[in-house]
Amino acid sequence: MTTAPDRAPNSSVLPAILNRWSPRAFQPEAISQEELLALIDAGRWAPSAYNIQPWRFIYARRGTAEWERFLSWLIPFNQSWAENASAIIYVASQTITLSNRTGEPSPLPTHAFDTGAAAVLIQIQAAHNGWATHPISGFDHALAHAGLELPEEYELHAAIILGRQGKLETLPQDMQKREVPSGRNSLSTVSFEGRWNPSKETNMDE
Repeated sequence: MTTAPDRAPNSSVLPAILNRWSPRAFQPEAISQEELLALIDAGRWAPSAYNIQPWRFIYARRGTAEWERFLSWLIPFNQSWAENASAIIYVASQTITLSNRTGEPSPLPTHAFDTGAAAVLIQIQAAHNGWATHPISGFDHALAHAGLELPEEYELHAAIILGRQGKLETLPQDMQKREVPSGRNSLSTVSFEGRWNPSKETNMDE
């Protein structure tokens, strides 16, 4: 199960959110399609502009015919640890839709925002169910877009590496030093009342 040290002992934030972090050590364990789809199902319940639901999630599971192909699109560094994961989920979104008034193609300006919200829900559900996730952008986007046979109007954003969290010792020494939950900027750094106040952008909460 993926858990983080006590990151914010006095916080009222849900534990499932605080316990979500992005490890690289995974156990080479399979995941059933039923269990994976139960995690992806959480993403369906994200809000989206006009309820268009622009997100699409294309996945491959460890031990299936598609696994090596999905893995091959990652940059070598990410391949080196993601090869032990249970699933790779590529995250894409629909960038245009047909206008209700004219029937002509119309841009979806919030497609990435909405899809990011859906992707986060999948990661929180995974953490709640005892799975670890690590979202990445380090892959060949053109190759993956073509390999997934995505239509031209769909944009590929990220991949979510998912699996059971493994032991620290399974990682190379240089990666072991990075295998800790990261800190966050203080609330006063990222939130302002009334107007932008860059003078506050100084603090990091550990």
